[in-house]
Amino acid sequence: MEKKYDVIALGELLIDFTMNGQSEQGNNMFEACPGGAPCNVLALLNKMGKKTAFLGKVGQDQFGTLLKNTITEAGIDASQLVMDKEVNTTLAFVHTFPDGDREFSFYRNPGADMMLSEDEVDPAFIGQAKIFHFGTLSMTHDGVRAATKKAVQAAKDSGCLISFDPNLRPPLWSSLDLAKEQMEYGFSVCDILKISDNEIQFVSGKEDYDEGIAYLQEKYQIPLILLTMGKDGSRAYYKGMRVERPGFSVKAIETTGAGDTFCGSSLTYILEHDFDSLTEDQLGEMLTFANAAAAIETKKKGAIRSMPERGEVEALING
Repeated sequence: MEKKYDVIALGELLIDFTMNGQSEQGNNMFEACPGGAPCNVLALLNKMGKKTAFLGKVGQDQFGTLLKNTITEAGIDASQLVMDKEVNTTLAFVHTFPDGDREFSFYRNPGADMMLSEDEVDPAFIGQAKIFHFGTLSMTHDGVRAATKKAVQAAKDSGCLISFDPNLRPPLWSSLDLAKEQMEYGFSVCDILKISDNEIQFVSGKEDYDEGIAYLQEKYQIPLILLTMGKDGSRAYYKGMRVERPGFSVKAIETTGAGDTFCGSSLTYILEHDFDSLTEDQLGEMLTFANAAAAIETKKKGAIRSMPERGEVEALING
């Protein structure tokens, strides 16, 4: 059947409060940036001309309204965004260190994003996507985990490619064992895995990235694994090939959304090529584009509203 959407994503939509200087009184000032990994990925896809939709939950409060308006303005279909009267929109305060690294404090006990329930997932809607994308923040609690698994099953049943980015946030898990277990569920169902250097070490217990990836490939037979290594670039592992491309050197302000930009760029490339027969050159081209897009994203605050245009990415590559 003809698919209505290129990508549908499920998961968290929240406000990232990022440090934005100090007031005259010397108090820290925070900027309310719309965030949440799945919509960051979709926002990039929209900038690249793709059709996307989001499934998730926010509170029926000022932040929920802001988020709904933000993703709608970004061109993401919000018809399946549920607004909950009972629970507030999830908030995350991002503390950035001088080197650009960051730590999160989450206000989510509970937060609306984790209250999505199974009966709020419409399998027919999910089936309209070419690619279904999810992460583990929608796997931290029983109800939303059941909703996520229902959506994944619906996507599989209708022949969608499954894209998974674990996006590990240790503070959100009752235990790291549970986090690992839910990551393993994702590995067992996905066709495309985007994983970071620290996540592969966490889940495989191996220092060496290639060894960690080999362990995953052997155990789960994932067709395409994309490994991101921050400013060192990225690697693709596909059908026995291992392709690596260097990162782009830019003056980074903050890294929020860089991995999601990389992920969205890779999905854009996959939508425009034959997933079953990617060549070594194509994998390299995909990584270079995704690395460049992610580098541009680190020069801006927030993510949903600051995704790069295709021309900007090409200019950095050719610059």
